[in-house]
Amino acid sequence: MLPLSLLKTALNTPILVELKSGSTYNGTLVSIDSWMNLNLSSCIFTSADGSEFYEVGEVYLRGSGVKFFRVGEEVGERVKEDEAQAGRGGGRGRGRGGRGRGRGRGGGRGRGGGRGGGRGGRN
Repeated sequence: MLPLSLLKTALNTPILVELKSGSTYNGTLVSIDSWMNLNLSSCIFTSADGSEFYEVGEVYLRGSGVKFFRVGEEVGERVKEDEAQAGRGGGRGRGRGGRGRGRGRGGGRGRGGGRGGGRGGRN
């Protein structure tokens, strides 16, 4: 399970995010992008030493500063279910090639393979 797929599944659920600085944010995950930048709402900030707590409405966290995050177990279960469905062909393409193009490497054109390489079967 990849972190980005886990976070996308965790949208609108509670999350704890610890930054590399040691400070933590507890809130509801509102959005995430491909660089793991996060938007949290209803957020509580805790300082690195744990002595200060602040309630902040909304916060934007840059993905490069995230040390780790923690989500509920039900989110992990949903990700596993989604991955199992994807493994059975649930809505995904066939990857590179798909149906057709069944030429493989040989190409049926002598030793060169028909891709412009080699000498066309001559020694």
